[in-house]
Formats: sequence, structure tokens, C-alpha cells
Amino acid sequence: MAAVDVIVDNLVTLWRIPAVRQNFPWIFLLISAVGSILKELELVPQTYFSSSRNALNVYFVKVSWGWTLLLLTPFLLLSNSSFSRNVSFLSRRLLSLVVATAIWYVCTETFFYIEDATGLCYESGTMEVIQPEFISKATCRRAGFHWHGYDISGHSFILAYSALFIVEETAPMASLKPASLSALPRMVLSLLYVALNLIVIIWVWMFACTSVYFHDPSHKLLGTICGLLAWHLTYRVWYLKPLSPGLPPQRHPKEQKEHA
Repeated sequence: MAAVDVIVDNLVTLWRIPAVRQNFPWIFLLISAVGSILKELELVPQTYFSSSRNALNVYFVKVSWGWTLLLLTPFLLLSNSSFSRNVSFLSRRLLSLVVATAIWYVCTETFFYIEDATGLCYESGTMEVIQPEFISKATCRRAGFHWHGYDISGHSFILAYSALFIVEETAPMASLKPASLSALPRMVLSLLYVALNLIVIIWVWMFACTSVYFHDPSHKLLGTICGLLAWHLTYRVWYLKPLSPGLPPQRHPKEQKEHA
């Protein structure tokens, strides 16, 4: 457990650095731009991660929102209950998960709709013969053909948005004192925090792989911008207002009670 505590302390120290938190969102735009250039110039050699069948893509990215909710929900409950066990307060904090899930669903479904609305079904990847009887990507692919439409990168969107979402919701760890908790909650909270930071690393890595191996530049850039806008409009605009889930608490529990 001592080793986990050291890792937690180092991670908390890292995220306390203002430059790290302030510049983290811009990293995704930088990676997307540089990765797109490298892809267009074909400067990056093919690797294990250039295949969509790689383990991280199959078992993590394709169910990325599931991993985010699986780890973040218990962390949010444990960390926020250390500040206040008021039902209204905890309900508002849990609402941030509902809002984020709604954003994920609406955006991804919109991307699917745009690809269907702008696409055509072709007999082969060379796009020489059109199959007009298939009017959606799903029916076209089921028939063994190729669909070509404006494919906004869902990977770029969800990986950027999910990473930013996790970083925001794990911020209370810097204000908590895990040593003051009983053994089991302390261990669970620390392990969840380490796991969530590991997930952020995986999301950033796979975002970079998407940038250098997949999609057209505009598809990736637009997906990334959608992810950044979703984060900004919630945590930097809406959540600052009274009628919102509110920002994650950042004070020590004793200070929270004094300001109640």
C-alpha cells in the first residue's frame, strides 16, 4: 500500500502544476495536427498499433466510455462523499456523469448520421462502381461493400473528451487526505485514482495512434474540436452557474463544512 501512496502523491503533485492542467487540452490539438501531417507525408512506419485489431483498441478504445464510467463512478462517490454526504450534493455530482454520457451519445450518433447522410455505397475500395440501393453504412457493409462518407473521427472525439472529463473529476484528490480515511476506502480510492490516471495515459496514446494512422485530417480535427468544446462548455461555462451539476469540490472536508 505504501507504494500505491507514493504513486498517488506523485500523480497529485503532477496535476497540481498549473502549466500541466492549463495546457493539457491543447495537447490534443497539437497531437492531432502533427499526427495528421505525419500521416499525410507517410513518415510513420506501420506498427502493431496501425492495425485496428490491436488489443488496446479492441478491449479499451471500442468500449472506452464503459471503462470511463466503470472507474469514475465509484471514484466520484468515494471522493465527493469525503467532502459532504448530503444527498443533494452527491446527486448533483453524479449528474455530471449523466451529462457526460448524454454528450457522448448525442455526439457519436450525430457523427453516424452525418456519415450516412454524406456517403455512398461502392462495390470496392477503389470506389469505381456505386451501389445506389444501399442508403446507409450499415446496410452497405452488411452486403460486403464499402461505404464512403464524411467520417468525423469518433475516436478523436471520445478519447479527448474522456481524458479531459477524467482529469476534471479526479481533481478533488488533490484536496483529500487519504491517510485520514479508514483502510478499505483509502485503498479503494487510491487504486481507482491510479487506474484512472492509467486510463488517461492509454487514451492519450491511442489518440496519438489515431492521429498518425487513421482518418483524414479534417475528420480528426473536427472530432477533436468537438471533444474540446464539449469539455469547455460544461466545465468552463455551464458548471460555473448555479443550475448545473457544479464543479468537483476542491477544498478539504473541514473547509467544506465551514463554507456550507
